[in-house]
Amino acid sequence: MIPALQARKFDAINSSMSKNEQRLKVIDFTSKLYAPIEALVVKKGSPLVATAESLKGKRVGVLQGSTQETYARKYWGGNGVDIVPYQTQDLIWPDLIAGRIDAAMAFAPQADAGFLKTPPGKDFVFAQGPAIKDDSIFGPGVSIGVRKDDTALRDAINGAIDSLRKDGTYDKIAKKYFNFNIYGS
Repeated sequence: MIPALQARKFDAINSSMSKNEQRLKVIDFTSKLYAPIEALVVKKGSPLVATAESLKGKRVGVLQGSTQETYARKYWGGNGVDIVPYQTQDLIWPDLIAGRIDAAMAFAPQADAGFLKTPPGKDFVFAQGPAIKDDSIFGPGVSIGVRKDDTALRDAINGAIDSLRKDGTYDKIAKKYFNFNIYGS
């Protein structure tokens, strides 16, 4: 998506993109839209947690080219965990259901709404245990990506985000769809 943004095929990237150091080298970002809340999805009753020790010898599905893949490879890949990349998140869920992978790492709100709260996801949950965090990978939050030279667009989007936060609209919408603090601190 970044090359297409730079080629002016569109004006902004609004695709759950985390603001991190690597991406800041080539594009700019708006204010935070929501926190980077990552989770491991497992079958109900599974003892697996998001640690290399727990996942050793297991297969974990991740979205190819994502921050989740970067994290999984950094913390688990060299420790006996088989990281299995998929071209889209929707391709991961059938393999999890069929048992071809033991767990899936995903952005928690997407996994919750797009899988756990659907009939196929009824037998799965977020793994308990330590939080999946690394600011160098996930950054301070998810933002809209814009071209470095497009300060007018970035500033306009930031103004809209600030307005929604200040007048309470953001919190009202968030409470309607999420049972946790999507914005973070």
